[in-house]
Amino acid sequence: MTGGASRPTVLVVVGPTAVGKSAFALCACEQFLGELVSADSMQVYRGLETATSKPGAEERARVPHHGIDLADPGQDFSMGDFVRSAERSIDGIHARGRLPVLVGGTGLYVRGLLRGVAEAPRRSPRLRARLDALAARRGVPWLHRMLRRVDPHTASRLPVRDRQRIARALEVFFSARRPLSSLIGASPFGEDRYDAIKIGLDMRRDELHRRIDARVDGFFAAGLVDEVKSLLASGCPPSANALKALGYREVLSFLQGETTLEEAITLTRRNTRRYAKRQSTWFRKEPGVVWLEIDPRSPERFEAALEHAGREIARRRDAAWA
Repeated sequence: MTGGASRPTVLVVVGPTAVGKSAFALCACEQFLGELVSADSMQVYRGLETATSKPGAEERARVPHHGIDLADPGQDFSMGDFVRSAERSIDGIHARGRLPVLVGGTGLYVRGLLRGVAEAPRRSPRLRARLDALAARRGVPWLHRMLRRVDPHTASRLPVRDRQRIARALEVFFSARRPLSSLIGASPFGEDRYDAIKIGLDMRRDELHRRIDARVDGFFAAGLVDEVKSLLASGCPPSANALKALGYREVLSFLQGETTLEEAITLTRRNTRRYAKRQSTWFRKEPGVVWLEIDPRSPERFEAALEHAGREIARRRDAAWA
């Protein structure tokens, strides 16, 4: 499905975690002959099932899914990796005459796909191995101090122990001979590259927090602790980016003896509520989003959003045929 002469139409569904984005996206795919493209930075990892709200076999049987299970949990997976994968998925969906439905809560992934990303050097396994060896020998804070000398702007926004992103920033500096912050500054996000129909879903804070708490409790009841144990036993290092996901990092802290299980559950609830607030703040700044408040208890909760999407899809189709 195209919008105008060349740009594919993409239905984009955003909003805070637990608001019902995936459920709405499934309905939209079924109603408008679409395929779902996940924009979730943790659903890309194989083996992360319980606390990523990854679609199960039933959902995947209903609608084709893309952007899921792309990397092993011990791998680093960047925004650039996501954008390249999602571009290929959207091209294929468009070629099949179907509607790409982009859904997810990772705001940087959504923005990077819609508007492009700065061209940075590809990973150098040899250089990354040297940086990892330095981190193992001298500690991640030592790498952070090195980054602070060569790229103080990037260092100022990265936690001192964020090994993956610190190493990537140093890798860019040594490969491109310029700081990552300079590359990003020289290639800011531009205009949307797709004809995007953007829908934001929201609900009352008390309702959202109730759903978040229930979801977190469900994660732990479904065996989140055992899943993290299994990931570690399979060789996934505790420092892996995948284990920084909500729920996984709190369980890791419990397994390392830093908290009790009850504290891990409480922290996961609190951190997820805070994350939902940050998501709402981020997506409220995204231009062109039509926001719709939904009632999670209503069987017609997605009706207004589906009607809006249908009108916009029809308008773009009519414009393309005019």
